[in-house]
This record gives sequence, structure tokens and C-alpha cells, in this order.
Amino acid sequence: MSIRPLTIREKIAYGLGDMGCNFVWQTVMLFLAYYYTDVYGLSPAHMGTMFLLVRFVDAITDPLMGSLVDRTETRWGRFRPYLAWFAVPFGLACMVTFYTPDMGQTGKIVYAYAFYIFLTIMYTAINVPYCAMANALSSDPQERTSLQSFRFALGTAAGLIVALVALPLVKLIGGGNEQVGYFGAMSVMGVIAIALFFISFANTKERVAPTQQAKGSVAKDLKLLLANSQWRVLFVLNLVLLVGVVLKGASTMYYVNSVLGRADLATAFMVAGMAANIIGALVSAPLLARFDKVQAYKVIIVVSGLLSAVLYLVNPANLTLVFTLHITLCLVQMMSTPLLWSMMSDVVDYERSRSGRSLEGMVFSTALFAIKAGIAIGGALVGWILAGSGYVGGAETQTPEALRWITMLFTVIPGVCYVLLGGIMSFYKLDTQALKSIASKLNAEPVAA
Repeated sequence: MSIRPLTIREKIAYGLGDMGCNFVWQTVMLFLAYYYTDVYGLSPAHMGTMFLLVRFVDAITDPLMGSLVDRTETRWGRFRPYLAWFAVPFGLACMVTFYTPDMGQTGKIVYAYAFYIFLTIMYTAINVPYCAMANALSSDPQERTSLQSFRFALGTAAGLIVALVALPLVKLIGGGNEQVGYFGAMSVMGVIAIALFFISFANTKERVAPTQQAKGSVAKDLKLLLANSQWRVLFVLNLVLLVGVVLKGASTMYYVNSVLGRADLATAFMVAGMAANIIGALVSAPLLARFDKVQAYKVIIVVSGLLSAVLYLVNPANLTLVFTLHITLCLVQMMSTPLLWSMMSDVVDYERSRSGRSLEGMVFSTALFAIKAGIAIGGALVGWILAGSGYVGGAETQTPEALRWITMLFTVIPGVCYVLLGGIMSFYKLDTQALKSIASKLNAEPVAA
């Protein structure tokens, strides 16, 4: 029994969920490292170590959340309810994470750890079911790719808005006090995120029924995934990808402020990149639909790596060329993102075909753990490399060594990560022909109307 194609309204509604996530998460990606070192008052070494250590919490909470989602059954579906249940806690987590308490250094370190952990747990609680929900909206691989294009276009639009208004909001609300300004600005982002989650919940519907209710333990579910070679490939790929993405994203403010020496261009630089990301996400599905997604991903991600590395050779004084390469890289790289998330849905189908188990929650929770582990490693590397290079938070000028390493963090090192992804994808076998074979095997399974 086939399922009718998703409407534009449903795709937009699903994308608004990621828009809500990104009003918070893009804020974290773009500003949290800089906030902790230059506003909150942590040393780069403390900041980097915290980003890494908090991932040990995710190692426990992510698979537990995935297992819980796979066992959830409500009249609203398996995944949608979490958007409503955790909307408010997630929004609040953003606010308190960007609050600077009036206490000693030890107290501030404890506070930073406690609420960064709270934020990551809330992100897990809402993002694991949100990501897995794509499989419950459609069983068609092309529809899922289109769905992911809408998702990342709207998610990136949130990042664009954050990049455009966050720093002006900090100045407006803080009136010269950055600590007050960041808390106020991120409170606005949190409230917007809460509203978007409820809109997404109200305008989506789970129409693909699970093949069977999950049984057994978390350990058994993980054992099944560990035996899934294609899941292993995407796990490693997400880990390496996010190391590169975070190295670039977390070093953006440092690059613009210190290397380009143009703090006044920080908003314009981020906005230009986000706008290019939106275009990349929107053109991904229609432009690449005729190609095998695996081969398309390989080409796009390797080209992204080369573009990133080339930026190292550009004279920072040549702002036109810097902006041009930055915009081109953002556009090209984002074209690969809907393909990757569509592949994660394909891995769910592959697992169902090989074991008969529907493990959407576990597949996406472990993928998100790989992503957050990559974010942690990337964030830690930024902190440690800045500390090792002699970077001084808040200083008007930095040493040549610090400037060189900031440039490396923004260009060459992420570029190497992206090129490595092309090699990792050589082990991924779920191409168009393989997906057709899997679909024919699963075709007899009942689905919801």
C-alpha cells in the first residue's frame, strides 16, 4: 500500500522543527566558544576540555533516548510528541547556558559545566525523535531527500537570522554589557525556538507505521547496529565531518576579528555564509535527483575540502576573494547535507531488511552522538590549539603564531577532514541499485494510510 506524496505544507512544517533547533544550536556553534573565552571568562583550555568531557554524558543519554523513542507509542505517534514535551525545556536551556553568574572562578566553571550538560541533554531529548520522524513521514527515498532539503533550508535560515541579528541584539539589550547582552539575545532565540517546535508538532503527521514494536534491551539494539556495516560507515563519517565543521564554525569569530582584523564584518561574513547554505540546501534535491546520491556526496565533499584549503592561500587583505571563497564553500558543502541525512534513513531501511527491526530512534540517536562527539573533539581542538598558540581572549592584537593557527583552524584543517570523508564513503554501499533491492524486499510490509 503506497503513501501519498508529502505536501509542501508538511515539508515546511517538518523543516520548522529544525529551524527551532537551529535558533539554539547555530547560536551554540557560532558563538558559544567565543562567549566562554571572551565574555564569560573561561580560559581556552578550560573551554576546550569542557566541550570534550561533556560528551561522556552523551555516550549514555543518546542511546538511551534512541531506545526510548523506539518504544514510544502515543495517539500522536512515536516521534511528534517529543516536540511538544521538550520545547519549553530546550528553549530555557539556551537561556541559562548564556547567563554569566556573579560568582568566583570555580563557581563559574561548575555553572558552565552544569548548564552545558543540561543544554546537550535537552538537545538530545528533542532532536533524536525529530530526526527519526522523517522515516515516519514517508517511505520514499526521493521524498525523504526532498524533506531533508526543506529541513536544512529552514534550519539554515534560522542560522542566517541568528548570524544577522544575534550580535546587534547583544549590543541593543546589553547596552555595552556583553554578559547581559548575550543572555538577553539568547533568551529571544529560545522563545522563538519554543514557538517553532509547537508549530511543527501541530502541522505534521506520522503516516508510516513501524514494522514491529521494539523489543529487548538497549544493549541488544546497539549490538544489531554494530553488526550493520553501513551504520558503522555513517557513524565514522558523521564524527569526522563534525570535527571539520566545528573547527571552521568555532574559529569564524576569531578569524574575522583577529586574522581579517574586521570585527565590524563579523555579522556580514556569517550572514553571507548562511545565505549560501540556504541556496545549497534548496538546490540539492532538484539538482542532484538524477545522480546516485553516494557518488554525488563523494564529489561534493571532496570539492568542499579543496575549496577550504585554498582559502588558506588567500591574503586576508583581499576581502573580496575571502568572501567569494567562503560563500562558494558554504553553498557547495550544504548541497551534501540533505544527501547525508537521507542516507541515514536508508540505513534504517537496510537494518529492517537485514534484521526485521525498525530502529529509527537508535539509528538517529547514535548518529547524533557521533555528531556531538565530533562537535566535542572539534571544540576541544579549537580551545587547546588557541591556548597552545598563545591566543589571549579579549586582547586587541594577537601573536603571529596565534594568527597562523586561527587561519589553519578555519581553512586547511577542516579541508583535510572533508577530503577524508570521500575516502570513508568508499565503504558505503547503499547506492541507487541497492536501495531498489531493499525497497522491493520491504514492499509487502503494511504501512499506515
